[in-house]
Amino acid sequence: MMRRLLLCGVAAAAMMAADAARAQPLQITPPGAQSPASVPAKKPAHKPVAVKPAQQPVAAKPAHKPVVAKSAPGSVEPVAVKPAPAAPLSPSAFAPEQTPAVPFTPPEKSPPPASQQAALQSPPPGAKGDIAFGAFQRGNYLEAFKEATRRAGEGDAVAMTLLGELYANGYGVPKDEKKALAWFSLAADRGDRQAIFALAMFRFSGRGGSQDQAEAAALLEKAAKLGHVAAMYNLALLYLDGRQVRQDAAHAAELMRKAADAGSPEAQYALATLYKEGTGVPKDPAAAAKLLAAAARSGNDAARVEYAIALFNGTGVPKDESGAAALFRKVASHGNAVAQNRLARILATGRGLPTDPIAAVKWHTIAKAGGESDVWLENYMQTIKEADRTAGENAARLWLAHAQPRG
Repeated sequence: MMRRLLLCGVAAAAMMAADAARAQPLQITPPGAQSPASVPAKKPAHKPVAVKPAQQPVAAKPAHKPVVAKSAPGSVEPVAVKPAPAAPLSPSAFAPEQTPAVPFTPPEKSPPPASQQAALQSPPPGAKGDIAFGAFQRGNYLEAFKEATRRAGEGDAVAMTLLGELYANGYGVPKDEKKALAWFSLAADRGDRQAIFALAMFRFSGRGGSQDQAEAAALLEKAAKLGHVAAMYNLALLYLDGRQVRQDAAHAAELMRKAADAGSPEAQYALATLYKEGTGVPKDPAAAAKLLAAAARSGNDAARVEYAIALFNGTGVPKDESGAAALFRKVASHGNAVAQNRLARILATGRGLPTDPIAAVKWHTIAKAGGESDVWLENYMQTIKEADRTAGENAARLWLAHAQPRG
């Protein structure tokens, strides 16, 4: 059921999704008919592939508008950086940890999501740069800029990486991707793994200079060896796809395992799909369910949907239709169309939740607005009272009118 693993903090955010391979809804039979034993999950029509690049990397938006210095006070200009040769498009760089709006599961829908982990992570306590990073995390970008500039002048690679991040996103200073690239290059030359990862992202997308995917892949390898979690995840995607590296599913799974063990929900979810499909590892539904549960606990909605399906069917985990229904309801409220569709079927059939035709119509209508059509539910709507159907449709309109825009 796998293979949706994008290039996050490195991988690309635009996913190849085949409309012909739409997710198959829960096969819950209508009232009165015999209920099926499980929820079949259709196998993906193709291997997961590395995704095409996201447009501009998205950085976490500050709670307030940062004050931008018209001129960089006390700025230390980085030395010239070697130009990079042109290459094809690829992943984005500085997006904060996010959950994809459209789940990777069922996998036939699209390949793996890009890891949205930020390139810049706080240094360990006591490390140089704590003051600057603390200011950065509080949104005091000018203070962070001044402190990082001072430390960069003393040769502090961590501070150089922070300066690159500030310039890359226009926090406290005018946005300048060339300066960001220069600072990342300086810090990478000094061995800072976050700078190496950030530089890889810039080379993939051509930010601040020309693109060079071969160099980007080499930088990912280097950052991954130094323990950068997002680099491991995105490098695994390259090995799955055979892009810029020799295709090697077993090595991809090994990299995913390291990232998953480090606590990356995206890697946990991705590795779970590998176990479900037996790609690079032996097929193991129990291991897949355990990883899905871990990613679900971390708030990954795609994993929650997949784990709910596993619970509903009892695949690799004890069967629990009520637990599955609760998870579907939670993720449906976040705007996930697949979860909304599953919840509608559960409410229509009374499996895991009491039968509620009005709520079933509501969630089916909402899921349909999100692109999840369902012929069975369309037919079900014709079998219920007109008043219930109208009430459900009105409830859906109200929900959609107040739903937070996504994307």
